Amino acid sequence: MGARHRLLFDGRLHLQHGPIDLIVAAEGEDAAVLAARRRAAARFDGLLEELVAELPALRAPVRPAADCPLASPVARRMAEAARAHLPVFVTPMAAVAGAVAEAVLAAVVATGDLRRAYANNGGDIALHLAAGAAPWRLGVVIDPTAPASPGFVEIGPRDAWRGVATSGAKGRSHSLGIADSVTVLAADAPAADVAATLLANAVDLPGDPAITRLPACELWPDSDLGARPVTAHVARLDPARIARALDRGEAAAWEMLLQRRIGGAMLALQGVVRLVGDFSLKTTADRVPVHA
Repeated sequence: MGARHRLLFDGRLHLQHGPIDLIVAAEGEDAAVLAARRRAAARFDGLLEELVAELPALRAPVRPAADCPLASPVARRMAEAARAHLPVFVTPMAAVAGAVAEAVLAAVVATGDLRRAYANNGGDIALHLAAGAAPWRLGVVIDPTAPASPGFVEIGPRDAWRGVATSGAKGRSHSLGIADSVTVLAADAPAADVAATLLANAVDLPGDPAITRLPACELWPDSDLGARPVTAHVARLDPARIARALDRGEAAAWEMLLQRRIGGAMLALQGVVRLVGDFSLKTTADRVPVHA
């Protein structure tokens, strides 16, 4: 089936084609919002085909800019975001959800007459905030075993972050690490997407018998991770091992922060949370131990 568009009861737009599933919201005058929805749908049509045409190169390790074979603007944005983390192994696919969200949001806000807007691609989100607009309040799942766990962050027009992304071993993609989830704030959605993927990989206990790993290609033959072992199951860990795994991820997050690749990160593993940088997590869940 081709790309589908439908208006939800609350005025948000749902765009779906194959693995891409976007929720788009826009706030402004009625005529501006209507035009923004039309631009979003027009940009979305053909976007999946645009990426599929270059899929072999997108699944290969990212190349230096001078050797980049990609032609699509979205594909090139994916590669640009991934390239910032060389020489770490990463493919442009690490940025696909964020780059798609960014491309659709760019169409939505093209005329500059909206107060607020976002494009949410399965939790990888591109944000728009005009000067003086109310902040966006984004829910954050602290414990994937309790999806209602109450956490949220607020991003206002004076904040530098316009991209939010989450990755982890319990997400929709395979992970080399064991984090339940890692949520990242960054300047844009593709940058947040890649960073969340790599930080989720970094939360790890290499060789620990509590972790079951399988080659990625056995779980998904077309995986861009090939035969690399991805996390299939993590048994209950004692507090010391949880701390060691989070230490590794936190160290990687601080390195990204110091290099200005991210603005902040939240790393969660079996109910324990670490916060790095400009990640002001608000929560009323006293049962969740949060370590800044």
